[in-house]
Amino acid sequence: MYKKPIILPRSNFLRPYKKIPSPKKLEVFFARLTAFPQLFWHSRINKYKAVLPIIHSQYDYFKSLSDTELRSAAINLGCDLRRNDFSARDVAITFALIREVSSRVLGFSHFDTQLLAGLAMLYGNIIEMETGEGKTLAATLPACAAALAGIPVHIVTVNDYLAKRDFDEMSLLFNTLGLSSGYVTHGMSTEQRRSAYGCDIVYCTNKELVFDYLKDNINIKGNSDRLKLHAARLKGDFKSAEKGVLHGLHFAIIDEADSILLDEAVTPLVISSTPRKHSEADIVYSQALEISRRLIQDHHFKIDFLANSIVMLAESDKFIKESVKDLGSFWSGRIRRVELISKALTALYLFHRDQHYLVVDNKVQIVDSHTGRVMPDRSWEGGLQQLIELKEGCELTKARETLTKICFQRFFRQYYHIAGMTGTAREVRAELWNVYQMPVVKINTHCISLREIYPVKVCDNNDMQLSFILNSITKHVNLGRAVLVATSSVASSESLSRKLTSMHIDHQVLNARQDDQEAKIISQAGDSSAVTIATSMAGRGTDIKLSESVAAAGGLHVILTEFQDSKRIDRQIIGRSGRMGDPGSAQHIFSMDDKILSRLPQVMASCIPVLLLGFPDYLRLVVLRHAQRYQEKRNFEIRKQLMKADDQQEQLFSFTERTL
Repeated sequence: MYKKPIILPRSNFLRPYKKIPSPKKLEVFFARLTAFPQLFWHSRINKYKAVLPIIHSQYDYFKSLSDTELRSAAINLGCDLRRNDFSARDVAITFALIREVSSRVLGFSHFDTQLLAGLAMLYGNIIEMETGEGKTLAATLPACAAALAGIPVHIVTVNDYLAKRDFDEMSLLFNTLGLSSGYVTHGMSTEQRRSAYGCDIVYCTNKELVFDYLKDNINIKGNSDRLKLHAARLKGDFKSAEKGVLHGLHFAIIDEADSILLDEAVTPLVISSTPRKHSEADIVYSQALEISRRLIQDHHFKIDFLANSIVMLAESDKFIKESVKDLGSFWSGRIRRVELISKALTALYLFHRDQHYLVVDNKVQIVDSHTGRVMPDRSWEGGLQQLIELKEGCELTKARETLTKICFQRFFRQYYHIAGMTGTAREVRAELWNVYQMPVVKINTHCISLREIYPVKVCDNNDMQLSFILNSITKHVNLGRAVLVATSSVASSESLSRKLTSMHIDHQVLNARQDDQEAKIISQAGDSSAVTIATSMAGRGTDIKLSESVAAAGGLHVILTEFQDSKRIDRQIIGRSGRMGDPGSAQHIFSMDDKILSRLPQVMASCIPVLLLGFPDYLRLVVLRHAQRYQEKRNFEIRKQLMKADDQQEQLFSFTERTL
């Protein structure tokens, strides 16, 4: 009897490179209106399920082979994948082999849900798996399959801790298959980076990867003759052929794809240098800060919290002109002085210590708003860095000028092939399709979730909120459970820590100041009666292992104390509990003093807490959620404008080889 063959979407690994075009307005409208592409691509999960029986049958066969025979089979399968353009049968056999090797060397055999996730990623989808379902292990399937076929793979994570952790956990699997692997983190030398990127599979962070790309782009300028570069490679002279560290942009598997591709895409990544002439800059910045401190809010300027910007009013023009008349020629131009004063006001009123930055050893260090981690050796451009340093009385660094920049939207569209994985993608699936033409595929959970979500509590003010938080912590600690309290900034985490200390409650704090102690703090966060106060550092990718006594007592309890800029980030933090069938619970304890209300128009932000005093919690929660959606919409507009501006720039020179 004739059996219809399994037909999967063809891969684009071995086909000519084609740049993803910018979405047209009409396409965006219909995609957002009907989400039709998402419905169409989501149906492919049924085709992926049809491959599972082949994987299972081949898995039983590979169990009988020796380690040497498995290694030989891996080499042959790599040739078959390349020759047959990743046919369904070749992919299924390869996945079965990877599964067996993983079972032998790691002690973990991929679940069916992880196999489905691997198939979806191999064919260019973003998969949504619940937190704790094993995305790290699932990513080894497409990564190893591509690498066996000779395709270099970048597994992109959100921070150095995860890049190093995932490499340590999975490198033995890669080595057993005969694949080289490495990782790239901040502080590595150029030679170390070049060596890591030369591996078959490399773990790296999104920012390190993009900055390495920009640096390579600068180095290659002036030596961009493609024929000469090819000739040098043929002679074996790779160092002179490629001055940079990267070896092309081939296949990227992006962990926490919604965060990297969207949330962090609101700001371009910039490489700058110190100009030769900067002797007058220090004096000018000092003058700007002094003048800006004399300006009166709502008379000379107003703060647009929604746009996170300063709006200069007409009354300021005459005051500034009078203030700078004896300060030199720099201040003679109206546009230049208004821009600098506006930047100084931004430093004073929109950037706050222990929230947007830390002061360590008399130096200003930026805190990444998405990861909660310090970004060493990073600085703001346009003089903002120097103005904040003056504001804090720190040693002044030299002003810098931009050499090159790029946004994440443009960068990741330069790859031949990209895939992604996250626990929170459904809310932004239309935007992911519009910008990257990547469908979102939902993967069902392997284990039934036992997480319990408690009713939301919305308090009248911060004092009442603190009382509820302390009562909740005490209650669950007495039960022998572990507690994770999520805050939005370093300042709020340390403020809550002081309250717990005054009540003699043992706890640990995880924020940008404890960056180097992260692994130790996380390893203890699942112990009996452990209390951990954390910023978003304890969000994406954090796996808190529960002790037996904690699991028996009800698992980890998560308390959210503040709204994040996106509901997806809230969901990620909640996902620290109830992972892989473990028990757990979560509760939102919010306040009507929450900073998210400041993102609304000023009149609404000032009136809402008073008008809703005494209203039921669910009505007040609706208003807070509305403010959060308002911010999400604003971030979407910023991303759209940034991508539009970036697309209008002159095309950066691409050193990516178009053939493998």
